[in-house]
Parts: sequence; C-alpha cells; structure tokens
Amino acid sequence: MASVPVPDVETALDPAIAARLKRTPDGLVAAIVQEHGTGDVLMLGWMDDEALHRTLTTGRATYWSRSRREYWVKGETSGHHQHVRSVSLDCDGDALLVTVVQTGAACHNGTHTCFTDDLLAEGQ
Repeated sequence: MASVPVPDVETALDPAIAARLKRTPDGLVAAIVQEHGTGDVLMLGWMDDEALHRTLTTGRATYWSRSRREYWVKGETSGHHQHVRSVSLDCDGDALLVTVVQTGAACHNGTHTCFTDDLLAEGQ
C-alpha cells in the first residue's frame, strides 16, 4: 500500500502521551485490538494522535483508515462496536494495545477475529 500521510489535524491529545509515541513516517501508530475477557486478538488498526485522543475521551475505538483517508469509529456503520476498556502503550512507544468489549464481528469480513489464517500449525 502506498504511503498516505494523515492530514495535519490539530489535536487535544495530552502532550505527555504524544511525546511517548513513535510514529511511522505517515504519523501512525499500530493499534492491536484484544477482546476483554477472552484475550482474543481481534484486529490491527492504525491511529494518529487525533484517533487516539478520540478513543481515550469517548471510549469508542477510533482509527485512521489508510485506504479511505478518514477517521472511522468501529461499528459506526456495521453496528459491530468496540467499547474500550483500556489502552496501553508498549515499551518502545510504537504500538498500542486496545482492550475492548466487542459487539458483533471484529473483522470486516464478518468473522470474530481478523486472524483466521494459520500459517504455522501449533506444535510444528
């Protein structure tokens, strides 16, 4: 996918949090989404400072769509919402772990998780 920078958006993200983020050249941080309770890894999304700010302040998972070049709130059109329970930053500052209560499918293809294609079977 071609590099598409996020727009230069004024954000109210806490400067102390923003200073800890290590972003891609496009200004994004990977957001790994995990289901609260089951621990299932549901999906990977991308956040810029504004998407993270919206997620932290609304409790609704908000991402930057690299293909549509716009912000999207998970479930806004599908009804498959992600209610945020916690957000953690990894030790390097380049990935977020977003723990959610998932309503409906997490994956755009209708599956519970986007990680359905095993490349290496367990125990091999």
